[in-house]
Amino acid sequence: MALRRCTAIVLAAGQGKRMNSKIQKQFLEVGGYPVLYYSLRCFQESPLIQEIVLVTGKDAVSYCRNEIVEKYGFSKVTSIIPGGKERYDSVYAGLLACKNCDYVFIHDGARPFITEEILERGLDGAVDTGACVIGMPSKDTIKLADAGGFVDSTPDRRCVWTIQTPQIFSYALIRKAHESIRLKEMTSITDDAMVVEQETGVKIRLVEGSYQNIKITTPEDMDVAENFCRKLFKIPS
Repeated sequence: MALRRCTAIVLAAGQGKRMNSKIQKQFLEVGGYPVLYYSLRCFQESPLIQEIVLVTGKDAVSYCRNEIVEKYGFSKVTSIIPGGKERYDSVYAGLLACKNCDYVFIHDGARPFITEEILERGLDGAVDTGACVIGMPSKDTIKLADAGGFVDSTPDRRCVWTIQTPQIFSYALIRKAHESIRLKEMTSITDDAMVVEQETGVKIRLVEGSYQNIKITTPEDMDVAENFCRKLFKIPS
């Protein structure tokens, strides 16, 4: 079987306004390392990944190069590029920077606890259909609200998943979908799966990630992340 050339696009351009910190959430330290370090390390060590494209804020490019990529020896990072105004702009910039790529893993740098097993399951799903998202079945009952703030309906919890990253796609598919949707109204787009859903009609495989694959968004998440670090990486208290 021919080698599938895979690129990871890691998004680290978020402002982290809900963190109430002058430091962007992806650069805050957890377990003695920046949050961003952990996902980059996973992609660096994965035999599935040949290249990493790091997308960050314009003012953070030098910091990422000097204090993260070079400091920790992330040799698979071939490009560090500034992102755009919105997340989908940053993803598109990352797609344009990919070279000779068959599949692309699009990942939020604020999710530090991905694993090789998650990457393997995700790639298998993407090879099967062309598009795969990582997620977990919801632990909670979900209510859909109406415009007035009242319960409109309660979906069957067995059919409800909370979506994570990475999201994995055939490069040709996600590139074509992004180029198509950029000609339209994009304000409601919240993840890359939506782009593929709307522009291609391709059915997207759901694959289990991990309940530990949290996105760090608020100060409370940092406390949870510290606990996960101690457990996963044997970091002393």
